[in-house]
Amino acid sequence: MTEPRNQHLSSFRGLLSQTSVKLVLAFIGIFVFFVVAIGVQEAVNAHRSNKRILAELEAEGVPPDERQQDRRLTSPWWDGYDASLRFLGRPNIEMIARHTTIVGMAALGMTLVIISGGIDLSVGSIVALSSVAIAWLLQYAGASPLKAALGGVAAAALFGLLSGLLITWLRVVPFIVTLGMMLVVRGAAKGIAREQKIDVDIACAKWLPELLRSVVGTERSWTLAPAGVWVWLILAVGMAAVLRYTRLGRHIFAIGSNEQTARLCGVAVERVKVIVYMLCGAFAGLAGLMQFSYLTVGDPTGAVGLELNVIAAVVIGGGSLGGGEGSILGTLMGALIMTVIATGCAQMWLPNWVQEIITGAIIVVAVGLDRLRHRRAR
Repeated sequence: MTEPRNQHLSSFRGLLSQTSVKLVLAFIGIFVFFVVAIGVQEAVNAHRSNKRILAELEAEGVPPDERQQDRRLTSPWWDGYDASLRFLGRPNIEMIARHTTIVGMAALGMTLVIISGGIDLSVGSIVALSSVAIAWLLQYAGASPLKAALGGVAAAALFGLLSGLLITWLRVVPFIVTLGMMLVVRGAAKGIAREQKIDVDIACAKWLPELLRSVVGTERSWTLAPAGVWVWLILAVGMAAVLRYTRLGRHIFAIGSNEQTARLCGVAVERVKVIVYMLCGAFAGLAGLMQFSYLTVGDPTGAVGLELNVIAAVVIGGGSLGGGEGSILGTLMGALIMTVIATGCAQMWLPNWVQEIITGAIIVVAVGLDRLRHRRAR
């Protein structure tokens, strides 16, 4: 009896030691924190409002019994409970999922790049280029929504392929190549759009805006979430399977762990790197498609700084900037944690700089824990 129990305990401890499981628990903890914090804040505000109203009535000479019957008075605890329920409600959950989809989609490709030991700073520009290409194809080329979407993703994948080729042929560090590509792609997007937004007629876009449109209270509410969210999750499962069960996934981890050893073992390092950056570009293109669906406009100045959020999602999710570590589930949790923090801070009426400080602190802590784990491993 003792031995099976010890085996179960060791298995449970091993499960808790996994980074992805810790991130899921961290996400749940952060979400519960905001549920409680928003409720407490609303209750405190209601209590203060009641005190102010009672003071005004007392100053007006209203008898005590009549003061308590004023319609403006509310129950603080009921107001706090109602605010917590709104944060837990389906509309808010769906909004979090919709807002996470754009960053989360681009983060799928960035996960591959970071695991391989690289970095891609051109993701934000590629997202903008993809949205501009889709808008231009719809509005000026008369393309169907499907052809426009494929064209935008293909253009993004092409620039990702170009980054991979430059990195492998020139043997220049990815930071420099993708930094230059970030400017090249942004300039190309502005050139295509003639340095202005491309507004698309809804009749031309047809079903594209439906990808991230809310389904709450509509005839499509049975789908639980917009189609774009499901596309993101399905692609995440597919990429997780690629990393875990395919030769390409094993080669990506091998290159990130030790490129020279991987080369000696027969891994086609250059080819794998080109594929990784092309996939990163393609996922950035899909993120651009989701952004177009959300905004229904091609904006060449959009998604500025998005690459930092994408990298942050991967790093918070356990990805190591040194390469060789990372997971799709961790990346999803990292992206969701960032969105929950942003949503919670917004609903608590906290200024934007507080959100940025909290997110930055989480990134620093995540990187610090990663370095500490590496030192212990040595």
